[in-house]
Amino acid sequence: MNRSRYPLLVLAPYLGRYRGRLLVGSFMVLLTVIAGMCAPWALKYVVDGLQQSVDGSRLFSYALLIVAISLVEGFFRFWMRRILIGVSRQVEYDLRNDFLAHVQKMSLSFLQSRSTGDIMSRATNDLGAVRMVLGPGIMYSMNTVTLLVISTAILVNLNWKLTLLAYVPLALVSISVKQFGRRIHDRFEEIQEQFSALSTRTQENIAGIRVVKAFARENSEIRAFGILNLEYVRRNVSLIRLWGVFYPLMTALIGLSSVALLWFGGRQVIQGRLTLGEFVAFMGYLSLLAWPTIAIGRVINIFQRGSASMRRILEILETPPGIRDLEGAEEPPDAGGALEIRNLTFSYPSSPRPALSDVSLSVPPGKTLAIVGRTGSGKSTLANLIPRLYDPPPGTVFVDGRDVRGWPLRSLRRRIGYVPQETFLFSDTIAENIAFGLESKAGEEDILSAARVSRVAGDIESFTQGMQTFVGERGVTLSGGQKQRMAISRAVIGSPDILIFDDSLSSVDTYTEEKILRELGKVMENRTTLLVSHRISTVQRADEIVVLEEGRVVERGTHGELLRRGGAYADLYHKQQLEDELSEI
Repeated sequence: MNRSRYPLLVLAPYLGRYRGRLLVGSFMVLLTVIAGMCAPWALKYVVDGLQQSVDGSRLFSYALLIVAISLVEGFFRFWMRRILIGVSRQVEYDLRNDFLAHVQKMSLSFLQSRSTGDIMSRATNDLGAVRMVLGPGIMYSMNTVTLLVISTAILVNLNWKLTLLAYVPLALVSISVKQFGRRIHDRFEEIQEQFSALSTRTQENIAGIRVVKAFARENSEIRAFGILNLEYVRRNVSLIRLWGVFYPLMTALIGLSSVALLWFGGRQVIQGRLTLGEFVAFMGYLSLLAWPTIAIGRVINIFQRGSASMRRILEILETPPGIRDLEGAEEPPDAGGALEIRNLTFSYPSSPRPALSDVSLSVPPGKTLAIVGRTGSGKSTLANLIPRLYDPPPGTVFVDGRDVRGWPLRSLRRRIGYVPQETFLFSDTIAENIAFGLESKAGEEDILSAARVSRVAGDIESFTQGMQTFVGERGVTLSGGQKQRMAISRAVIGSPDILIFDDSLSSVDTYTEEKILRELGKVMENRTTLLVSHRISTVQRADEIVVLEEGRVVERGTHGELLRRGGAYADLYHKQQLEDELSEI
């Protein structure tokens, strides 16, 4: 199957899940067409019958017949639409779930290479276009083909010469479809690309609204958005112009058929070769073909749009996750939390030099290792490699004696409580944010206990709704320190074997920091802890302290040992002491 050329064929397995409903829906299409076909045939007998004699009872019976046919057709048409459109909604539901599940598996490097607006555009606008193929696209196609086949058979039976005459203009439809189809596809693809750019700009403006307002850049951003929006309109107008030619062309071709039939069919009625009833029936069947023929243009438009959108969705779905469970990955029978790093050298794909070079560390279960260093020294990189947010080279990072690449990802990350440098809170309640990492529902006492560890419980109690306070998008209603402390509570509530704090106290004052560290000390007693910070006050109680410079370990030891050596750690300590003294002055 050539997915690049026929991307919509990927949807076959999704439709296969609903084959029973599709069969019933197809049967409803057939019954709808057959019921609709009865009306012109009935008109044939009505017209010929009324030519012979006209009376009230006959008119009433004919009218009743036409109404009955319409009701039956309406009944089948209702179920046809309900079933087939319903299937399209179900497939959209499945496809949307699979899309999000796949995005969740993608590595950080992949997600950082794509804008959020672009991914959102594919998950919403493009998926909507694909659904149109599965619903109206398939329904109109089946209806048109069925109607065309049955109508042709009936028309040939009535008068094959008139049928041939009527179908000559309609044959030009296929030529028009071939000429316009590719252009519609290309222009819609350009529209979707521009919509992604527009979505990205909108998302960035809303997410970064504080920065925009702080620098008074509202007018500049509005102008930039206006340029993108104008280009989006221009591309849509370009497609509309093409569609504006295509649609009337379909109507004109049908009009040619009608004119030809009126001329030659009327002459045959006058010459007695064709009854008036047969001529009326013939025109009735041709009028039934009018909408499906016009619908061909709409169907082509739907399929071309859906094809372009499905290709964009496949760009994501067919990209394999950069970080995934390796074959044979098994969960260890027990875990104590021992952490070891052996000769680790790691480089980001976009960086020409290593972020970490020949780093070797060992942290026994229940011990605390602190990592300090200047900005860009590789502290956060090291913290990200342990839970495999980025994949370390094989044989370099071990948990409980096993290479982290040999652990199932879910199992490895469930054993790690991680507080990233950039705190993120979901647009939900405080309780839901703290309990986020738990698979089972947490009790209020468990949440409060975790909140007390990070000293955020007092702040929560001061809120009107307490634990049920809604924090807003990214925790916008909270201060930086409150968000960091809630992130700490989220990390410790699951009682993980390993705790990783990546500069997680940078937004709190030293007084609050001291209280948090005292509470954390109780939690850290039986857990392996990696404490990353630029503050000496945060790390000085650690069992071992490692100093990183340009990705290399330059010093290691306890707080007292490193001060006595008078190296990089001692310099950092004295500088921070001086800064504290100056701030007090």
